[in-house]
Amino acid sequence: MNFDFNYDMDTWVQFFKDNWLVLAIALIVLFLVIKIVKTVVKWAIVAVILIGVVLYSGYTLEDVKGIGAKVAESVKQEAVTAMAGEVKDATYTTNSDGTFTVKSKNIEINGNPGDNEVKVSFQGASLGTWKIDETIQTLIDQAKNNS
Repeated sequence: MNFDFNYDMDTWVQFFKDNWLVLAIALIVLFLVIKIVKTVVKWAIVAVILIGVVLYSGYTLEDVKGIGAKVAESVKQEAVTAMAGEVKDATYTTNSDGTFTVKSKNIEINGNPGDNEVKVSFQGASLGTWKIDETIQTLIDQAKNNS
């Protein structure tokens, strides 16, 4: 069994969200054991409980990270599909700080002219920074033409 704990914060948050009840119960039992038992047996019981929680979770943190990556890729694909469908309704705005914003019904793109990356939001949720590919460039160009 490999215990590699070098994961990003999102992976840990997802793990705790999925296993919060088991972790809370284990924490309460651990506190009770630590308060009641005063010998070396206490630490053996603590170790057994911790190992039980890890084994009970049913999947590793690598599995949680993989699920998160699949969900992120699915949302990204949905956003790209929405971009293609909303290109005729997109608007281009030049902001006072020199950046631009492209908005459509579900998509918002923010960036600096000349950069090869933009910040993308889909239905109000940030999808992070994306490299400008053909689909995004088409949306930006069409939004400029619409304005």
